Amino acid sequence: MEQWLLLVEWMNFYVIVMEFAMKNDIFENLSIPKAVGSLALPTMMGMLVMVVYNLTGTFFVGQLHDANQIAAITITMPIFLLLMAFGTLLGVGGGSYISILLGKKEGEEAKQAASFAFYGSLAIGVICMLVGLMFMQQILSLSGASVHTYEYAKGYLVIIAVGSPAIVASFSLGQIIRAEGAAKQAMAGMMIGTIINIVLDPIFILWMGMGVTGAAVATVLANVISVFYYIYYFVKRNSQLSISFKKFVLTKKMLKAVFSIGTPASINSLLMSTSNIILNNFAVQYGDNVVAALGVVSRVSLIPIMLLLGLCQGVQPLIGYNYAANNKKRMTDIINFTAIWGTAIGVIFTLLLYWLGKSAIEVFSNDPAVVNLGEGFLQVILLSIPFLGIQFLVTTSFQAMGKGIPSLWLSISRQGIMFIPILIIANAWGGLKGVISAQPLTDIMTTVLAIVLFYREIRKKH
Repeated sequence: MEQWLLLVEWMNFYVIVMEFAMKNDIFENLSIPKAVGSLALPTMMGMLVMVVYNLTGTFFVGQLHDANQIAAITITMPIFLLLMAFGTLLGVGGGSYISILLGKKEGEEAKQAASFAFYGSLAIGVICMLVGLMFMQQILSLSGASVHTYEYAKGYLVIIAVGSPAIVASFSLGQIIRAEGAAKQAMAGMMIGTIINIVLDPIFILWMGMGVTGAAVATVLANVISVFYYIYYFVKRNSQLSISFKKFVLTKKMLKAVFSIGTPASINSLLMSTSNIILNNFAVQYGDNVVAALGVVSRVSLIPIMLLLGLCQGVQPLIGYNYAANNKKRMTDIINFTAIWGTAIGVIFTLLLYWLGKSAIEVFSNDPAVVNLGEGFLQVILLSIPFLGIQFLVTTSFQAMGKGIPSLWLSISRQGIMFIPILIIANAWGGLKGVISAQPLTDIMTTVLAIVLFYREIRKKH
């Protein structure tokens, strides 16, 4: 109870900070540290909530002491990432476009963009549901399900497929709300979903004996309730935006703006899904325990990754607004300040998780084989964490400025044109060690590419 009261106090604190920031014109006049903190801290807390949200199911499934069910969650993760890709397409694309429109004082067009993103996400979610249910067997075979994990993965994926509209809409709406500077409301939506997920997971997984399928039910219900909260925000709160169907329009200008910005961001998630499928197929050759260990490690490493992503997404509206307002000095100061803090956060968490790695893995599995494998995997994966802050910042900066092409290059490099060849070569040369080393090597190389592309873009402007 004391922990929840402390959480409530922190939430109240951020509400006060956000109200203060908005009253003092956060986008134009507030000092850089306060402006970044006011938007980034709630967003980072929201991402941390998302990490808890993601870890909860794995934790309770781990209490079943069945490595095959943990592996099943790992196998189906690419499908969840695919849904996230579609939510990102309209959320990041629409959100970045909305920030630019608000910076230009074009409020009516911003409302139309928000309505398009909402109804577009629902439509895409329905299509995903139908495709998922119709081609379930093929999808699971492609994802790397073995004879030991197939039925568990199928039980999980059926529920996720049915809940696709809510999952896609939840990802999209959180980004749209954040685009108008309402980071605390976006955080609240994720917080509500996480709390519900935490409550429902033990009920469905353990008490009702549904196992991994229960984790999927809890996830879908949590997303449904988050969507209802976001709808309530648009309908009842003083939002500058709208999801009214009356505002829904399709114009060539809007489609070009949303998809030119959103496509690179969604391709990142899409390629992440593809690379995870390929990674699972390589990993399953070394046994289901390797797949389970990779699944646990990927969730542990989510803590610093999502915090860094939250920091960069939090400042994205600031960058987009000041870029559109032609306030390049303030935009550059925001980017430099964020880069310093992003690097510091990456270094701190790398050292912390390197020290506590085994204990963190034992939270999710007490299988000695999974724990021993996971500890070694984590030490390798952590090598690239200090570089991710810069990489994410450059990517979100390009998105905020409407620079779709360089953002696209970074997205397809990290999870596609660099990762997949490196994975294939590393597996051929180093076996399992090579498979585990592929992502850190790719991240470091992509960060170097990000710095080069950003430097070239800055030189063009000067």
